Amino acid sequence: MANESRPCLCDIGDTFDYESRGQEVQAEHIKAYFCKPPASTDKAVIVIHDIFGWQLPNTRYMADILAAHGYIAICPDFYVGREAWKPSDDLEADAVLKYLKEQCGTKKLGVVGFCWGGIAVRHLMMTYPELKAGVSLNGLIKDSDDISNLLNPTFFIFAEKDDFIPLHQVLTLLEQKLKKNCKVSYEVKIYPGQTHGCIHGRREDINPQDKPYIEGGRKDMINWLNKYINRRAT
Repeated sequence: MANESRPCLCDIGDTFDYESRGQEVQAEHIKAYFCKPPASTDKAVIVIHDIFGWQLPNTRYMADILAAHGYIAICPDFYVGREAWKPSDDLEADAVLKYLKEQCGTKKLGVVGFCWGGIAVRHLMMTYPELKAGVSLNGLIKDSDDISNLLNPTFFIFAEKDDFIPLHQVLTLLEQKLKKNCKVSYEVKIYPGQTHGCIHGRREDINPQDKPYIEGGRKDMINWLNKYINRRAT
């Protein structure tokens, strides 16, 4: 990481000109973007923003996609108006989980995160057993990262031409550790020809050559959540 307040020196990508369909709510001390699906449900996904924060239209668009696929989607301000959330700041995650359970009647939970949020997903998936599925998109990797104690299935999405996450880091620092130590289901997928933030930082209408990967990545994300959030306990 570059530093705690700016752990990924990435650009914003294509900023979406998008009018979100949800609303802002207060989950204890945290503001959050909240979007409900057309039909009532007890399934929810926490959407963790990148370094550009919870109000970025791109991230709200992804939350709306999740809602359209039947999930309550909530994108909290994990920065809480200050510097970047750190793994020690579990109070923010506790407040969001409490809100979903008590205010929304949520019983089945998952989490997705982009860039900086992808790092947070890895931490939360090793901390909160109630998160039944996780999707980490373009989350930076460090030598010191311990990702062997995942509690539930986690999907890792990367881009072949990511200037911030070299492929050798994905293949050695992450995938080898998972193969050696991980005791739950996982998948590591690298999208060919794509750059950092391709799934939520690129607009398919102005990047037609990337459209199959953008749409495919979003479909893969939804499929992973559907498979494991809906899975019955054995």
